[in-house]
Amino acid sequence: MNGADDTLRTDFLVLGSGIAGLRAAVGLARQGAVLVVTKDQPSESNTGYAQGGVAVALGTDDDTHLHLDDTVKAGAGIVSSAAARALVEEGPERIRELASWGARFDREGGRYHFTREGAHSRNRVLHALGDATGWEMVRALLEKAHRTPAIAVRSFACSIDLLVQQGRVAGCRFLDETGAETTVLARATLLATGGAGRVFAETTNPPVATGDGVAMALRAGADLLDMEFVQFHPTALAVEGAPRFLISEAVRGEGAYLRNGTGERFTDELAARDQVARAIARENREGRGPVGLDVRHLDPERVRARFPRIVATCRRYGVDPTTGLVPVTPAAHYVMGGVATDLHGRATLPGLYAAGEVAGTGVHGANRLASNSLLEGLVFGARAADAMAADGNVGVPAKQSPPVQGEGSRERGSGEGSLGSIRQELQRRCWDALGLERDGPALADLHRWLEGGRAKTPGRPPDRTAAEDRNLLDVAWAMAASARFREESRGAHYRRDFPQPDDARFRGHTLLDGETPRLVDVDSPVPVSA
Repeated sequence: MNGADDTLRTDFLVLGSGIAGLRAAVGLARQGAVLVVTKDQPSESNTGYAQGGVAVALGTDDDTHLHLDDTVKAGAGIVSSAAARALVEEGPERIRELASWGARFDREGGRYHFTREGAHSRNRVLHALGDATGWEMVRALLEKAHRTPAIAVRSFACSIDLLVQQGRVAGCRFLDETGAETTVLARATLLATGGAGRVFAETTNPPVATGDGVAMALRAGADLLDMEFVQFHPTALAVEGAPRFLISEAVRGEGAYLRNGTGERFTDELAARDQVARAIARENREGRGPVGLDVRHLDPERVRARFPRIVATCRRYGVDPTTGLVPVTPAAHYVMGGVATDLHGRATLPGLYAAGEVAGTGVHGANRLASNSLLEGLVFGARAADAMAADGNVGVPAKQSPPVQGEGSRERGSGEGSLGSIRQELQRRCWDALGLERDGPALADLHRWLEGGRAKTPGRPPDRTAAEDRNLLDVAWAMAASARFREESRGAHYRRDFPQPDDARFRGHTLLDGETPRLVDVDSPVPVSA
């Protein structure tokens, strides 16, 4: 890797240091220099907050066909079968590989210890250090990356826009920790920037999850897929003044109950997440809340040993799960859609790739099966690396390159002034109109408000806050446009005005092609150009 002035050049650019980005970086290091750019410290990503575990068919009573069946059923009729097959069939190899690199997965009697979560037909959820699975997987990958000379990591760098040169993505621009702008030029660029939970007022996601990769891809002209499908986790800690800390589904898998304000159980705790989340919201709306998670009937020593991080966090905020109910609320957790890609991470713009939560492969359909996300990052991060190395991407642009463009095809604001403080209003509006239950008029009002905000955004954001606000506006707009288009209820997308699924009109994926959503076939690969 070499640089001059404020321009860096590398063979492969990876944006994001979660599981997908790091696994891709390790795979790419055999083919050239890799620069991993991350907005915060490398360990700060959605991956690190994933407690529940990683689903993989490695148990003695399990196989990949059963895992595939469960994934397809959870996805409410629109899982892309080829993507799901790649996930479950390549997953065991990726997990064994990560274990060989030092990941400490939990064992009992020398064998991997598996638990069950909602919508799984077998105990196939593998954990690490009890409830720190994502953190442990990232730790192992980071150590592997640090031992690999071809990989460099640049922290506290906020990506602003993709660079498009003669119709091809040639890198990106970003702001460093001092606010200075830097350009990175690369043969191939991978988006592994994670999710967009910060669109919503209630979310389990960390502050970095502002949808940067999806927004940059949209502005550059790449297609998006299934942006209406946002998973709301049923059980986030609901204590005033506390972050919406995730209370893992594995707690319910171990036998915890959900009780309403009168102490009654009101739903199947291991039903699909969207069903459980809406059931909790209904109890609160109809005056039977607040809802609490009850583990008091379980062995307290096992609870403390099995969920050390959850117990410690609850106690920090004045709740002891072994003696009292844990107050919980639904919160935005995972975006099933993202940048439209084929099965090898190729986006619809040459030179651009995506993997992990930022990508839309159709693998989750309308509702992600619990604990498939970490496996997705490993499997499709590795696949994207193989494609980036094999596609014959053009060489690193020379120092005297033609001018690059960073805004895509869409006109933006004049670049003067600032949006001001719009984030809290955006999050509130999106929670109300794009949350657990939606309807046409509320979506139309939100869409108009977002259009107005987008028209005012600066073309060249002056700082990280402005860049993130612009990204939140763009991602929320894509979600609202896709949700308005899908006039049915399916999986995590629930329309009060269209409460039933409509296979005749909407059994397919929503492709946002420019500014216009349209339906594409469930199993047809996304058309891409390497």
